[in-house]
Amino acid sequence: MATERMLRFVTVAREMPEKRPPNLRAQDFHEIYRDYAADKAAEQAARCSQCGVPYCQSHCPLHNNIPDWLRLTAEGRLQEAYELSQATNTFPEICGRICPQDRLCEGNCVIENSGHGTVTIGSVEKYLTDLAWENGWVKPIKPGRERTESVGIIGAGPGGLSAADVLRRAGVQVTVYDSYDRAGGLMTYGIPGFKLEKPVVMQRVEQLENAGVQFVLNCTVGKDLTFDAIRGQHDAVLIATGVYKARDIQVPGGGAKEVVPALAFLTASNRKSFGDDVPDYDNGTLSAVGKRVVVIGGGDTAMDCVRTAIREGAVSVKCLYRRDRANMPGSQRETQNAEEEGVEFVWLSAPKGFTGGDTIDGVMVQKMRLGAPDVSGRQMPEVIEGADYIEPADLVITALGFEPEDLPGLWDQPELGVTRWGTIKADYKTHATNMPGVYAVGDIVRGASLVVWAIRDGREAADAMLAYIAQTASVAAE
Repeated sequence: MATERMLRFVTVAREMPEKRPPNLRAQDFHEIYRDYAADKAAEQAARCSQCGVPYCQSHCPLHNNIPDWLRLTAEGRLQEAYELSQATNTFPEICGRICPQDRLCEGNCVIENSGHGTVTIGSVEKYLTDLAWENGWVKPIKPGRERTESVGIIGAGPGGLSAADVLRRAGVQVTVYDSYDRAGGLMTYGIPGFKLEKPVVMQRVEQLENAGVQFVLNCTVGKDLTFDAIRGQHDAVLIATGVYKARDIQVPGGGAKEVVPALAFLTASNRKSFGDDVPDYDNGTLSAVGKRVVVIGGGDTAMDCVRTAIREGAVSVKCLYRRDRANMPGSQRETQNAEEEGVEFVWLSAPKGFTGGDTIDGVMVQKMRLGAPDVSGRQMPEVIEGADYIEPADLVITALGFEPEDLPGLWDQPELGVTRWGTIKADYKTHATNMPGVYAVGDIVRGASLVVWAIRDGREAADAMLAYIAQTASVAAE
């Protein structure tokens, strides 16, 4: 019976795919997890308890039908399992790799909370979709009929691309505008290859190109092309620019050339992986080779930076974070991977300034302790007087988060509604802005967030735009 293949969490232990040894994986930018074999994927999927109320599904931003495709995997019905997994997710192979499952689906798994260890949902999802690409189960996008209406999408990141996928399947003509020379946004240039190898992203971009999506790259809206021009060419417009403006470090010496923002560092590394000419990497400005590296921050971007620096050949890599391990916002799984690879975490530490004058040679560190909780409930760091010290450093990478750019000003659209944080105001269901026919999704609305939320936003906005286009056409026909 099919049910006999499930509920094996009592007799079968949780087992992640094997990781490559730290001393080997730290020498390259390939993904660190080996692939499941078919029997191992089925065995781990069979640990699912098939909950009547699946918390894994409700805590997934896309509400993926996780229990059902785990059951199909356990039964060996792998193509059906893939088809069910991709029914709600535009990029399951990407989410399987980079979603913080420990904070989402796996972190809310019922058997995890009962002490038996979570089902390895992300690894099974990655296995299924990689298998689908290998076996030709990922079909070309072929609309049932072509439509004359068109949508312009500003931003080729996960929000923009997921919307493009939905719209193109409906036959709408889609043009995506992006300032980079490759599509993918942070999936291409912000996330290192050891978490997400670039061919995985490029194959989805190629699928969209083959479906007829037009990409206008190296195009900065407000500079190379006006927002009004884009709006005039399309029946609806989606803003999916993301947030790329790095938060500055407000300490003496923060403007030194040895203090670089995380995204600039990661982009240079990813460009090198593509074989691009990167002068600032080659001249050492954005390279960690042979340097004592200090990364400031405790989020996922900081984890990407420390692990990239190790692979580039840094002499030492230390991560300063002002709270303790239990209160850091980044993935605990990524922190463990970084420690295995030789990163040292310096908890309860914050930068006070830099030493060395024109060429910095160290970070002035002030030690912290956790005090009373703030309005969010997190304990606030407090300085321990007299405990300062100097941390030697040749390169300092700041991973302090991102802020939205002033799009109304840059695009000469003063009427575009924004919040007091500078993010675009959009309806939480339709993602419509205050401008007719203009929608916005992803980080430019939410602030810096997760790829999976941008995918969800893009899919929802595409449905809303289809309804808007249909309504507009109906009114015009009357």
